[in-house]
Amino acid sequence: MKIKKGDTVQVLTGKDKAKQGKVIAVFPETQRVLVEGVNRVTRHTKAGQSARGTRTGGLVVQEAAIHVSNVAVVDPSEKKPTRVKTRVETVERNGRDKASRTRVAVRSGKDL
Repeated sequence: MKIKKGDTVQVLTGKDKAKQGKVIAVFPETQRVLVEGVNRVTRHTKAGQSARGTRTGGLVVQEAAIHVSNVAVVDPSEKKPTRVKTRVETVERNGRDKASRTRVAVRSGKDL
């Protein structure tokens, strides 16, 4: 997946279209991301006892995961959505060549 935790992304489709937020968590096995302030849902929680003490019941509003195809990384310089590519550079260390990968915004060409 080209989207990482901490990236700023913009929602491309759905009820939160055009909203921007920071990625809280990434779930590569289901290809979903959790974005701060986007796709907020209401959960009904039951009051009860847990290992940490009593838990109050009621309505809890929290973010739900959104599919990775519905978001795009925001270009840091232009604040608009962009695609991501990787640039491979070879660096010589101790007489050996080592490849370092850098994520680059396609829109502006700047590092992410």
